Amino acid sequence: MDAVRASRLADALRLHPLAARVLAARGLAEPADAEAFLAASLADLPDPRTMTGMDAAVARIVRAVEGGERIALYGDYDVDGVTSTALLAGFLRASGADVVTYVPHRLVEGYGLNTAAVEKLAREGARLLVTLDCGITSAPEVRAAAALGVDAVVVDHHTVPVELPAAAAILNPHQPGCAYPTKDLAAVGVTFALAMALRRALRERGRFGAERPEPNLKDALDLVALGTVADVVPLVGANRILVRAGLEVLARGRRPGVRALKRVAGVAEGAEVTAGQVGFRLAPRINAAGRLDDAGRGVRLLLETDEARADALARELDGENQARQELERTILEEALHDAAERVGAGARGLVLARDGWHAGVVGIVASRVVERFHRPAVLVALGEREGKGSGRSIESFHLHDALRACEGHLVRFGGHRHAAGVTIARDAVPGFREAFEAHAARHVKDEDLVPRCRIEGWIEERDVSERAALDLAKLGPYGAGHPEPVFALRGAAARARTVGAGGAHLKLALGRLDAIGFGMGDRLALCGGPLEAAFTVGLDEWDGRRRLQLKLRDVRPPTEA
Repeated sequence: MDAVRASRLADALRLHPLAARVLAARGLAEPADAEAFLAASLADLPDPRTMTGMDAAVARIVRAVEGGERIALYGDYDVDGVTSTALLAGFLRASGADVVTYVPHRLVEGYGLNTAAVEKLAREGARLLVTLDCGITSAPEVRAAAALGVDAVVVDHHTVPVELPAAAAILNPHQPGCAYPTKDLAAVGVTFALAMALRRALRERGRFGAERPEPNLKDALDLVALGTVADVVPLVGANRILVRAGLEVLARGRRPGVRALKRVAGVAEGAEVTAGQVGFRLAPRINAAGRLDDAGRGVRLLLETDEARADALARELDGENQARQELERTILEEALHDAAERVGAGARGLVLARDGWHAGVVGIVASRVVERFHRPAVLVALGEREGKGSGRSIESFHLHDALRACEGHLVRFGGHRHAAGVTIARDAVPGFREAFEAHAARHVKDEDLVPRCRIEGWIEERDVSERAALDLAKLGPYGAGHPEPVFALRGAAARARTVGAGGAHLKLALGRLDAIGFGMGDRLALCGGPLEAAFTVGLDEWDGRRRLQLKLRDVRPPTEA
């Protein structure tokens, strides 16, 4: 990085040098570019009409709204699908449309559109089907819908297959030739773009007035933030704009279901809501609805207008989240045992399968296995004849491509580079494991197996201040594709102790700086003298007082400079 350019940027924008250093390192060294990034607002969102298929999608939905046709919204069972469904349902109902929602049962129906559900919705009068966070791989099911007189609009963001569904319209930024600039929208981001375009079209056709006020789409940004952060898409471009604005709406808690969700998750009413709180507190409780039972409860919670019913639903989901955590602990212990055996045998990619595992939890456990062994992993919950699985990957390994290379062993699969789901015949698991491990052996290099703590650079103790923390916060929200900057001190004199139940956390004094390492209590023995510490810089609010605090990412004995 050019230190001179970073210094010039700090002077031009009156930023702390650490914040300017991060901007410059991320390709925003020119003051005009950095200023545009920092000031980006909803007015800077791309025109939704640049998305391939938008005109056709709007035309078909407008026809349904004006003609009184029943519109069935079919959403996936994860947070992205649930928020997409709630967003479009809320908008269309406010526009006077006849709308029903349907979220498949993860354990009974599995991922994606299914013909039985299409037939049920057709019997109940649906004439337009809108798939949300699914459908891009559902060509047979869309054909089945057409045979029943039901048109389909597909709203998805997953990898585009060779054969596209013969739908009335497809919205997916990954389609070849699509001019929408942010390719990695979550499905709820695609849905928000659709709502923007629909509102404009309905406005121009005189749909709104004194008796039917025009929906305020800013009120739906809490849903966009929930779904986008939960789906771990890069927080750049339109995603960053949507999440930044959406976190502000979440903080205000306009929606009864969101207020109830925040209460059970321990997120203070009226306080700032961070992307981290969405990812680790709010989203898991919505996800819990679909992991163990009926994901439609998540949609109902987010659309609920009655405070008491919202509280009851939120408490129910909180209880299911606790049950999910207990299941996760049991399955993780077994998965780590099995993974250690495969790694010991030289496997660079892991396929783990057992009877008794819960299909709604294996995806979370797969993430933990990847964190521990730094290898791509697919975990399969075995049933009597079939298994349902979820996979997670490391940065350098394209999981969807790997599954495509092994598709002869799979009943079906879908997903993207970092996460995917599979359905597999029970007796096909050994062949799939062999094929997946062989593919990983060819594509996972030695250096890919070593976990890395990436830092922005080395700094001095004097570089860290409260102003640095405040200016670094201006670069947020942070997440996938735009990670919170990590800095490192070399040769810091540390005073160390453990805190928390069982000494779970590591507390360090690095000169005048306080640092906390959550879950790092086992590193205490490394901290007997000078060390190198990697950390993020932030502020801690406690009892009405604000103070500088570092959050540790890694510690190690000093190395040669």
